[in-house]
Amino acid sequence: MILTEVLRELGSEPWLSKGLPQAFGDGAIARSCQLLDGMRQSGHALLAQMEQLLGARQAAGPQGNSGAASFEGDSTAPGLPHLKASGALAFPPAARDILTGLKPWRKGPFMFGDVYVDTEWRSDWKWDRIAGQIAPLAGRRVLDVGCGSGYHLWRMLLEGADLGVGVEPFLVSTAQFYLCRGLVGSPPPRVGVLPLTLEELPPNSQCFDTVFSMGVLYHQRSPFDHLFQLKAALAPQGELVLETLIIPQEYGQILVPRDRYAKMRNVWFIPSLDELLHWVRRAGFVREAVLDITPTTLQEQRSTPWMTFESLEDFLDPQDPSRTVEGYPAPLRASLRAERN
Repeated sequence: MILTEVLRELGSEPWLSKGLPQAFGDGAIARSCQLLDGMRQSGHALLAQMEQLLGARQAAGPQGNSGAASFEGDSTAPGLPHLKASGALAFPPAARDILTGLKPWRKGPFMFGDVYVDTEWRSDWKWDRIAGQIAPLAGRRVLDVGCGSGYHLWRMLLEGADLGVGVEPFLVSTAQFYLCRGLVGSPPPRVGVLPLTLEELPPNSQCFDTVFSMGVLYHQRSPFDHLFQLKAALAPQGELVLETLIIPQEYGQILVPRDRYAKMRNVWFIPSLDELLHWVRRAGFVREAVLDITPTTLQEQRSTPWMTFESLEDFLDPQDPSRTVEGYPAPLRASLRAERN
């Protein structure tokens, strides 16, 4: 019941006081709780395991000092920037078992006590590419679509966001976020993740000042529907931050993989940069600006002890790393910002 209890708590006063419509409490959060309750009643093994792990962390209770704890940026480990849980909570002896029970960890990295969680993605690199180029997040209500473990949500809060809401349909990633949240002595009520997709949020809420969609667009069968849904979540003059795969301009306008792209079956459309900008304008956004274009490297995405499955090295042609194993251009990512009119 742990996840359900936390979600219901968020759906009461904390989020509504930050300006979210009642539909979030009556709709999205209620839907999340119903989903979890249904899975629990059906004996969903993964959910039971995750709640057992979260319960073990909750039962361990605070140790060490009684002062407030928080997440903070830390780069004391040379070459290993991460988010660090600091303050009141020292890790119990079983901490590593709790963390490893929630593998694979894809977005991070994190430092919990003396445990460094070296995630598949160096998500801090993605953040560094856009930081300072988007509207300041201080005092803003922020939505992160496909947020994974919630790494970027914590970065947004560190930038002063007044409210951070993530949507992430994969339960392991949702549990990772709530484990992180449980490590904070006084969990901030202004941040939470719903185990839903963007489509399951209240329609046309127009309540977020900044909406992030990073690494999501190419997984959509209808990219225009996705862009319109992102716009519908934005308040007037709100800002979209979009990061997605593109193809080199010389390759054409749009790549539609025959079957898989970089071994991913759920990749539907990869546009050129010009075509992507056209999509954004056609969806009704204005004042668009390209922030960054960067090839994904083996240093940014790789297998680690915390994510032991195949990663980028296995997705590229070993004889020609400028191509995927299917012969398509290797991953190239563009970040851009645009505004709702």
